Amino acid sequence: MTLDQAKKGQDIEIISIPDEIVRAQTLRFGISEGSKVECYTRVPRGPVILKKNLQEIAVGYDLAKRIEVKLVNEGVDY
Repeated sequence: MTLDQAKKGQDIEIISIPDEIVRAQTLRFGISEGSKVECYTRVPRGPVILKKNLQEIAVGYDLAKRIEVKLVNEGVDY
């Protein structure tokens, strides 16, 4: 599944960030392939807000459609 399909409150793991430039940008925020984050909230056909530790990161809809993720077990601390 891709990040734009994640639902509010789901715990997800980033599987693949296909674009090298995007990968570099997300790495600056501490998110890379293998990172576990929470889908904090989302705007329909708009940005997906991810939460990791105490940081919230907005990922635009077009970019979210290209980031592959999978669901992880609930109750994991980030």
